[in-house]
Amino acid sequence: MEKAGVTRAVSAMEAFEKLEKVGEGTYGKVYRARERATGRIVALKKTRLHEDEEGVPPTTLREVSILRMLSRDPHVVRLMDVKQGQNKEGKTVLYLVFEYMDTDLKKFIRSFRQSGEDIPANTVKCLMFQLCKGVAFCHGHGILHRDLKPHNLLMDRKTMMLKIADLGLARAFTVPIKKYTHEILTLWYRAPEVLLGSTHYSTAVDMWSVACIFAELVTKQALFPGDSELQQLLHIFRLLGTPNEEVWPGVSKLMNWHEYPQWSPQNLSTSVPNLDKDGLDLLAQMLQYEPSKRISAKKAMEHPYFDDLNKDSL
Repeated sequence: MEKAGVTRAVSAMEAFEKLEKVGEGTYGKVYRARERATGRIVALKKTRLHEDEEGVPPTTLREVSILRMLSRDPHVVRLMDVKQGQNKEGKTVLYLVFEYMDTDLKKFIRSFRQSGEDIPANTVKCLMFQLCKGVAFCHGHGILHRDLKPHNLLMDRKTMMLKIADLGLARAFTVPIKKYTHEILTLWYRAPEVLLGSTHYSTAVDMWSVACIFAELVTKQALFPGDSELQQLLHIFRLLGTPNEEVWPGVSKLMNWHEYPQWSPQNLSTSVPNLDKDGLDLLAQMLQYEPSKRISAKKAMEHPYFDDLNKDSL
């Protein structure tokens, strides 16, 4: 038990004072809390476990150790501690103690939309570089996020530091546990291969989400705001052209493939007008239909779009 880095607490609630509920995450309820011993503010994620003979299931321990390992990266939200406790019914509860961040990218974008201002081009670039860096770190360790969206990219407004959160769905894709279900992602950031029912997918699904986030930072609007799987695909096809075997070999064999209306590709600048030439080139490389052709996070960091950034400070 101790090996996995789970400390057994008499009661996690003796160590922390809950200040307010800040949301429901993938894991369960999330609270802003104060650590009594140090006074520091943390995010406390409370997760119920499915009881089994050993107490904490091995899958949970595996996810905890993955999270701990990934938290070494400055662009992944740090898991500081894990405490095991019991709720009133005597069921095992895990408290995951994360560093607390004061906002997220969804709120950040919304604040600019409300004020009518654009997010400064250099801020977009700085946030995008950090996102690519964090994603490259996860991918380098064999972890797919699979649910990247502005809501789970946390930020510190003062330092403009960006960190990836909610890696609860992360699975080491080097160890396939089961075929990935594709009911998980928020539709707007969902890659076309997932929408079309592919069961074998790769790091490229995260890069599609990164592209959608990139465009949204520039325009303050979702790039593909579909409200159903079909609408989502049609949004994508209208901008990028309806895919076929020529541009994406094997597409017509995917489970959810049908005959779709035929659209020709539009220029990306029609949807993302205030992005410069290098930015549009990077976005285009992230929005390739064929997953194997989509730029990797590591390669994206070397793209000319980022040349004028002081990368060492990020």
